[in-house]
Amino acid sequence: MALISLDDLEGFDEEQLDDDITDNPEPVGDEEQERLYSHWQAVASTHQVSVPREMTGPIQEMTRRNQEREPVPSVTISRHEKLGEVVYEERMYPAGHWACITKGEKLYEQSISMGFMKLMRFICKENSAGCYLGMTVPIVNNIHITEDGFTFKKDILTAYYLPAEFQANPVQPSDPDIIIVRREAFRVITRTFYGTTTEETITQQINMLWEILGATDDVHRDSYMVAVYENPGVTCRRNEIWFIRQEP
Repeated sequence: MALISLDDLEGFDEEQLDDDITDNPEPVGDEEQERLYSHWQAVASTHQVSVPREMTGPIQEMTRRNQEREPVPSVTISRHEKLGEVVYEERMYPAGHWACITKGEKLYEQSISMGFMKLMRFICKENSAGCYLGMTVPIVNNIHITEDGFTFKKDILTAYYLPAEFQANPVQPSDPDIIIVRREAFRVITRTFYGTTTEETITQQINMLWEILGATDDVHRDSYMVAVYENPGVTCRRNEIWFIRQEP
């Protein structure tokens, strides 16, 4: 399948695309559906992946329901500010069920794109309940670092927190690549950043947060999490880098 280049984006009205992604509550017609698909394809091309045609339905469904988002439950333990701005904060996330998929593509951004597309199909009816489950945010990507302390390991785990309605009795995926995992409670130190997430940008954020925190043995150095709050079609999307607290 041919990919749309970045140059092709010049033919799109960016404000209209943003409106499609955030404000359209009704099912879109064929023309609008094609435009949404083309937009996602163009975004995917920046990650060197292609969006299969069978993703048209999930793209439309998640676009239509974009305002229906359930936050992953958490408790803020502390917030650290400088000159009135939050530099980082610490949170506790309770135990809960997550739908997880691991992909090991050549590039980090390819792995998260391929993993998220599969999760989208799970969310949009490819599950034992046969219904749209609802979107929770953030989607969380787990990364592991090699012994050199800099290079990402190939396998990236992408996780979607099951909505509260399905926590007690988790729905099951139709896709065997997706598994339902019960994660125990965990604590993270988190810092917000905006834009695309690549191995380069994430490494920069990891280094920046280490500079802020200084030397400490209280967090893991071989694994991190990247939390993503907007879908890939949104420009300048909100993300967080999470440092995972060591268990006492």
